[in-house]
Amino acid sequence: MRFPSGPESESMSFGREDIGWTPIMEEAQRATRVLHPDELDLPRPQNRRIMTVANQKGGVGKTTSTVNLAAGLAIHGLKVLVIDLDPQGNASTALGVEHRAGTPSIYEVLLGETSIADAAAQSTQSANLWCVPATIDLAGSEIELVTMVAREGRLKEALNSEAVNELGYDYVFVDCPPSLGLLTVNALVAAHEVLIPIQCEYYALEGLGQLLRNIELVQSHLNPALWVSTILLTMYDGRTKLADQVTAEVRDHFGDLALRTVIPRSVKISEAPGFGQTVLTYDPGSRGSMSYLDAAREIAERGVERTSA
Repeated sequence: MRFPSGPESESMSFGREDIGWTPIMEEAQRATRVLHPDELDLPRPQNRRIMTVANQKGGVGKTTSTVNLAAGLAIHGLKVLVIDLDPQGNASTALGVEHRAGTPSIYEVLLGETSIADAAAQSTQSANLWCVPATIDLAGSEIELVTMVAREGRLKEALNSEAVNELGYDYVFVDCPPSLGLLTVNALVAAHEVLIPIQCEYYALEGLGQLLRNIELVQSHLNPALWVSTILLTMYDGRTKLADQVTAEVRDHFGDLALRTVIPRSVKISEAPGFGQTVLTYDPGSRGSMSYLDAAREIAERGVERTSA
């Protein structure tokens, strides 16, 4: 069925109920927005944006947000690199990138044995989406990094190489482990911005103060240009008062840093990684998919607004 659009549709008096509009039609319409985006919709940043996704609290949606925001930007024609800095390798799994032992990975990059350009693999999700995977070897990397010169800046050095610059990435997302160790410090030193996912649940802000203090320390001693640019509310359940209370508290505390878009609690979001996919390809018409697409759009537009300000 083809629905009218434009001025002629505005003059018609019937509504969705008059044409037999169903939830399936609505889902199909949402899916169309994901599968056939206008590549000119999202602005391209003037300079490459490097965003570290961090929160030492586990289970808040770091990896899920990293891969889905990256996919949301990539399907709009922007070139995106995801660096999986979590030894669990969940971001690599979600992006359909090989990360068995022996695969060139971020571990070899940190040790200086290979480059990001050589370790990056194209994701199965989009031709514009790339990932530097994490293998099990990364679990012991913090011990090896301790004795290295400039150990906090290994990732920054790798990202600033001429070979990476020539690849022309618009966005780089770094997915951190749920800790504040050397891997997370490397991610903070290499980044321009920090994106903090906060779940809309009890204890949401627990431990956040320590993360912010660590960010301040990195700003003071290692990366003065670093700043917290984005707060993303995840796992929102509109059926509970608690979710609204946490949302209000976060917005009151962080103000405009919190995105208008919130990510709902969704079975589809949880299922997608099990199939080696982001939710945008697993179920493009779902609420979770549309929420991440809207969040990606908001991040892109905010970046341009701040650049021109």
